[in-house]
Amino acid sequence: MTTVPDHSPFSSVFSGEGPSIGIALSHGFTGSPHSLRMWAQSFADAGFAVRMPLLPGHGTTWQELSRSRWTQWHEAMDDAYLELESECDLVFAAGLSMGGALALRIAATRPVAGAILVNPALVIDDRRAPLAGILKLVLKSTPAIANDIRKQGVDEGAYSRTPVAAAHELNKMFKDTVRLLPRITAPVRVFRSAVDHVVSDSSITALRRGLTHAPLQLTRLDNSYHVATLDHDAGQIFGGSVDFIRSVVADIRQESADSATASQKGATDE
Repeated sequence: MTTVPDHSPFSSVFSGEGPSIGIALSHGFTGSPHSLRMWAQSFADAGFAVRMPLLPGHGTTWQELSRSRWTQWHEAMDDAYLELESECDLVFAAGLSMGGALALRIAATRPVAGAILVNPALVIDDRRAPLAGILKLVLKSTPAIANDIRKQGVDEGAYSRTPVAAAHELNKMFKDTVRLLPRITAPVRVFRSAVDHVVSDSSITALRRGLTHAPLQLTRLDNSYHVATLDHDAGQIFGGSVDFIRSVVADIRQESADSATASQKGATDE
């Protein structure tokens, strides 16, 4: 029996101990929060505050997506970050596929504590991509890129068609995001499927080249395809994400303690 996709946004409040932690989480292109709901819930179960918006043009019809702009997708993710920033001590950005690119944009433009990405997309390998701005005038949509999932009987609830106009917007966003990567200084954790029929290793190469000032940790997923958050390795992603966050928070607290100790020693020496 196939589960009816739940496209609604996800929100939770901080309920843990220590510094309050928030997670701004984004789904992918043509998808919806349905593909990440279990990931979002795992963050909430760990006590973190979570904001996962439904990006403009998504969760309705591909025709509506064709009328949206990439800046609207970024603004939705940025609003989620700002809401968390107002109530949390530290905020992380996370996302799947295009959502990974949006998380990287937040990491490049906001003081995030870290970023967590699942099969992040930064490059469209289709040779038609540079022509999408012209093609959209004569070709409205192409076959879907959805449900690249190794696990049988799982539906991510994405569109059945990909609007060419939106693909043009996606390509513009990817180019602008790659330009911003050197600005990122927070640690980045990537979960990468060994077999991904949607996002090629070109995106990972672009990420490695662009992260000139940020530590990158990459974990290989051997039993999942592109939508790994709904696949066999989902548990590894969920547990690894929480561990990464707690490790980063511990490092930040240690650095703060060391800085305080150094300041006290300096005052004593004077």
